[in-house]
Amino acid sequence: MKHIVFYDAQCPFCYYVKKWVQRLDWNANMKWVSVQEVYKNGRYPYLEGRPLLDEIHLLTDQGKVVEGFHSIRFILLQLPLFFMPGLLLYLPGMKVWGVRLYKWFSSRRYEWFGQYDQPRYD
Repeated sequence: MKHIVFYDAQCPFCYYVKKWVQRLDWNANMKWVSVQEVYKNGRYPYLEGRPLLDEIHLLTDQGKVVEGFHSIRFILLQLPLFFMPGLLLYLPGMKVWGVRLYKWFSSRRYEWFGQYDQPRYD
């Protein structure tokens, strides 16, 4: 089973990060599913009640749901070119600052990058 990454397909920043990460996922460890698809078809009941549009979410191949900064760390560890930077995000203190920085950035992404009228799935 692959890790499943849930992203906002109406967020230009999120969309282009997805495209970039897909190119760097040489081992094809991740499948990407838009949050809009989750809301539309409800195939992922374990995500119910979670802030899917506020933070990136990920379902590991072990069945654990990870969100926000923790998802970013996890994703970086899956990419051969970014494995070492991903490990650095596990150093003491990085979690506290990483979570704060992630939430700060995420809350401003529409303001900075806009929002698509329709989700982009390609």
